[in-house]
Amino acid sequence: MTVSHPSSASTNHLSVEAVSKHYPGQIALETVSLHVERGNYVVLLGPSGSGKTTLLSLIGGFTLPSSGIIRIGGQDVTDLPPAKRPTTTVFQDYALFPHMSVAANIEFGLKLRGLKADARKVRVSEMLELVGLGQHGERSIQALSGGQRQRVALARALAVEPEILLLDEPLGALDLALRRQMQDELHRIQRQMNRTFVHVTHDQEEAMALADLIVVMSHGRIEDMGPPRRVYMRPATRFAATFMGESTQIEGRIHAQDGQVITLETQQGFLRGMAAPAEGAMTDTDTQSRTWCIGDKAVAIIRPENIKTTPDHGQAIGQALVCETVFQGNYVRVFARSETGQTFVLHSPARQVPASGDTITPHALVDDITIVPAQEG
Repeated sequence: MTVSHPSSASTNHLSVEAVSKHYPGQIALETVSLHVERGNYVVLLGPSGSGKTTLLSLIGGFTLPSSGIIRIGGQDVTDLPPAKRPTTTVFQDYALFPHMSVAANIEFGLKLRGLKADARKVRVSEMLELVGLGQHGERSIQALSGGQRQRVALARALAVEPEILLLDEPLGALDLALRRQMQDELHRIQRQMNRTFVHVTHDQEEAMALADLIVVMSHGRIEDMGPPRRVYMRPATRFAATFMGESTQIEGRIHAQDGQVITLETQQGFLRGMAAPAEGAMTDTDTQSRTWCIGDKAVAIIRPENIKTTPDHGQAIGQALVCETVFQGNYVRVFARSETGQTFVLHSPARQVPASGDTITPHALVDDITIVPAQEG
């Protein structure tokens, strides 16, 4: 099977430049800027009302911005309607034609573009093979499972060779096992076609499984963006830390700074950790232009897998009483509370679980603690 690839000449394939969207009495998107390289898989991640779907709609042309510019491949597409943009969209509800066969659904966009019958037949065959439905072309849509319908929707969107594929919570209607299978398929197809994908979800695990670049959004603005590992392990803000997964959060004030290492004065004692990067940092250690001041309120963020109860694992963080344990399969989630009211959540090996009522001494390495500003953003 042959799959055509777009040119790789442009670095910024998608540029969203100071884009905002206002409605009467509401700011849906507040001066957002985003630059995406060609062939990247971008995930817009956030809770309901965060602005992620609004941003996707603006990129696709379904909504026009109140201000700002959107460029695709260097071309200003800000005012172009969806049909004239080099984008296609896959929706959560598939939006397939139930009276058409699988092949006819995939062929539909090619007909609209005036492709000749022979070329359409070849392209449909290629797309069926790409999504693993090579023998299903003549089947009706009603005869397909949810995962198969999603594959048809994906094939139809890709058949017209868009510069950018937009995915609006495409896996939201699938069960857990099928969702994970489709994550693998999406990742494979995106790499095989070398297309730019922009994917909206509120599922953190889905985002980390798929993305080259995660964009965490809240209240119409970007809270943090960067590679999945950096955003999870070294979040830029408290909101990003909270939304990307569980963590122990210890409040305090900045006592000292030595390069990227910050000492935080807390009710648990002095705690040393790494300064959070600025939003948009690409690595764990890139602090960019963030400013830290002695005495400012800040929060130490520690992921559950980075808290240990052995004395050889970094600095001690006071003592805590185990309140609850929850079996999670390959680990046990342990909840503990100190005399000062500080809560801890940690992952314990299934064979080394402390009992409720036990006293533990949490430890964490300096490199596994991120110090973020106390305020949101």
